[in-house]
Amino acid sequence: MIEPHAPAPPGSPPSWGGPGGSPGGSGSPSGSGSPSGAGGPPGPGGPARLPVRPDVGRFLVLAGVFVCAACGLVYELELVALASYLIGDSVTQASVVLSVMVFAMGIGSLAAKRLRRFAAAGFGAVEAVLALVGGSSAMVLYAVFAWTGGWGGLWADGPRFLLVAFSLAIGMLIGAEVPLLMELIQRIRRQDAGGAVADLFAADYVGALVGGLAFPFVLLPFLGQLTGALLTGTVNVLVGAALVLGLFRRDMTRRARRLLLAANAVVLALLTTAALLADDFERAARHAVYGQDVRVAVRTDVQEVVLTGDADGRPLGLFLDGRLRVGGGDERRYHEALVHPAMSGPHARVLILGGGDGLTAREVLRHPGVRRVDVVGLDAELVRLARHDPGLSALNEHAYGDPRLHVGTADAFRRLRATPTATYDVVISDLPDPGLTASTKLYSQEFYGLLRRVLAPGGRVAVHAGPVAARPRDFWTVDATLRAAGLRTAPYRVDARHTGREPGPERTAATPSAPGDWGFLLAARTPPAPRLDPSAPWPRTLTPRTLSEAARAASRTRVPGLPASTLVHPRY
Repeated sequence: MIEPHAPAPPGSPPSWGGPGGSPGGSGSPSGSGSPSGAGGPPGPGGPARLPVRPDVGRFLVLAGVFVCAACGLVYELELVALASYLIGDSVTQASVVLSVMVFAMGIGSLAAKRLRRFAAAGFGAVEAVLALVGGSSAMVLYAVFAWTGGWGGLWADGPRFLLVAFSLAIGMLIGAEVPLLMELIQRIRRQDAGGAVADLFAADYVGALVGGLAFPFVLLPFLGQLTGALLTGTVNVLVGAALVLGLFRRDMTRRARRLLLAANAVVLALLTTAALLADDFERAARHAVYGQDVRVAVRTDVQEVVLTGDADGRPLGLFLDGRLRVGGGDERRYHEALVHPAMSGPHARVLILGGGDGLTAREVLRHPGVRRVDVVGLDAELVRLARHDPGLSALNEHAYGDPRLHVGTADAFRRLRATPTATYDVVISDLPDPGLTASTKLYSQEFYGLLRRVLAPGGRVAVHAGPVAARPRDFWTVDATLRAAGLRTAPYRVDARHTGREPGPERTAATPSAPGDWGFLLAARTPPAPRLDPSAPWPRTLTPRTLSEAARAASRTRVPGLPASTLVHPRY
């Protein structure tokens, strides 16, 4: 921001400190504001030669600030959302993106001080680069994830370089906008620094509000991540080019105008082409991730649901946000281990939290004496697939056609708070791993306190607590949290037969794989003992002997002394 001259009296024309309306000290011997005399662009700090009245010019600049601010916030939210979907742990991803961007904005503001003498051309160049980088960021990140596998190894042990690089670049470009826009506003009509900053930031913050609301309510549901980001970049480059080439074209040399016009045309062509090819790109990337046998791929209000296989002898695979939830032959091992030990006591009334695929309900309904099963999930589209998709409905043995099964779409926490005391004999928590931020509250002491309240006397709770070998601290933190809620626990783990799908002609190293094992916790008010119900058909993959071995295997991994996880202090 440049230092203002003393403000002129109200109603008087603006003074630029030099004879004839030219800025003093501009380095122009002719005093015309142009290093080369009349007819060229004004010198640094000189008044802009606008094709419109100054008040109209200020309005147009502030309108451009509004749009550019909205685009900038969309880029930030896009990076947070994509990283959360593909990597998980949304709190960490949001913290990384936002903190790096804010830091980079400061660096960009300092760097832009050198461009103030070329404010119009500099702002146009910044907007062109920002539109290209921000608009293509989602597509580039998804491409790296899809075709290199695990983000090319960058995410396993070291910093998340690619996410940080985009955050840094976008933040620096957003930060560079402010000094350049301040210079342009002051060239239109000088005013005191406080007033100029107030006008600029008001337009900036209101634009950020619109961008922040447009992303989750318009761009994401109607256009998706890739097309939404590309469209945002297109708007960004069009507004930036229109503002500079339309309003400040007389402030630039002919060569600068031509270069800027060519650069914006190239960026616009790239973004438009990418938007037109976005659907083909997404299909190719999905095949790179999941293989060539993708049958169903839908983006619901909650998550991305992908079904693979179940044709030509290929086992069915269900992926939720890129994570394998049902993996062919191993799904039965998982669901039988989750359900059957909890059903060895009273089980007339059963509550299933999660399990929208119907596979947990399939195992529950095998037991005689079950009168009512309530399934509570967030994703109605997943339930629809479980009802009607031929492969998935056959796998769950058409559980949703059983009159004893009742489905509700609701947040599990709210549902438990509204459930009367002692309603259920069995509660089965078939939820994503606790290490995912969206699931953390469903593994808290407060949540398990609600579970304990809705349990009838003699009732049992079965909890899927994530892989034991890969994340033992998370598993035993769930155990500590259940005990802190007043429940006694019995841990057990089951190994997966297939830890992944081998790369082949139609596979890549990026194909998601199942965990190496699953950890479960059986909980009740009195010490529970994992056993099988002798009156029910025995599971195919579980016997009393293997269940005892599973309990001993889990106990050997115990991590003592872990505190419970709560809503205000999550431990996962």
